[in-house]
Amino acid sequence: MQPYTFVIVSIFIVLVLVYLTLFRPWQLRWGATDDEIKRSMPGDDIVGKPSFNATRAVTIHAPAKNIYPWIVQMGVKRAGWYSYDLLDNLGRKSAESILTEHQNIQVGDVIPLSPDGKQGLLVKDFSQNKWMLWWDKIGDTSWVWEIYTDGETHSRLVTRVRVKYRWFSPVIVFNLLIEFFDILMMRKCMLGIKRRAEAMLPSQPSAG
Repeated sequence: MQPYTFVIVSIFIVLVLVYLTLFRPWQLRWGATDDEIKRSMPGDDIVGKPSFNATRAVTIHAPAKNIYPWIVQMGVKRAGWYSYDLLDNLGRKSAESILTEHQNIQVGDVIPLSPDGKQGLLVKDFSQNKWMLWWDKIGDTSWVWEIYTDGETHSRLVTRVRVKYRWFSPVIVFNLLIEFFDILMMRKCMLGIKRRAEAMLPSQPSAG
């Protein structure tokens, strides 16, 4: 092995170890308490033995009725993802208000991840102002959003993503890249929901 090859391999190994021992454990539970990680959530039974199981949470000083509508309307060419719009919403700015045309969601509706709507997750089930569950229909992916309230103006927004990797699939490299960057997008998304929900005026339309 050439010296430079050895150096490159060594750096790669170190980076992988740092990711697995430090970054991955942190990103899989960003903002979540031990109780929130252990707590069962809707859809936990969809993906058996997930390769990626992330529970994230954020405190929002707003009631559930001010939070839930922002979740309902998410998606490409809908309200966006309240994240890095250039990357996940075709450069279109994510909505800063409740879009009534995207509030009447039904089981089976597609939450689009691509501009043509062919790539996305389906609404598996939901409970108004409490939780919403998406899945991929084949049982490899589930994504749930749940709101826990403590009084009128204090809530915890908890989201859980569970994915089973197909290690010999052509898309495995894409899956691993998504895993690495997922926390960056998710963190900004959740903080985006927090900012919007906390800023809602009492007179602004909301679901429920």
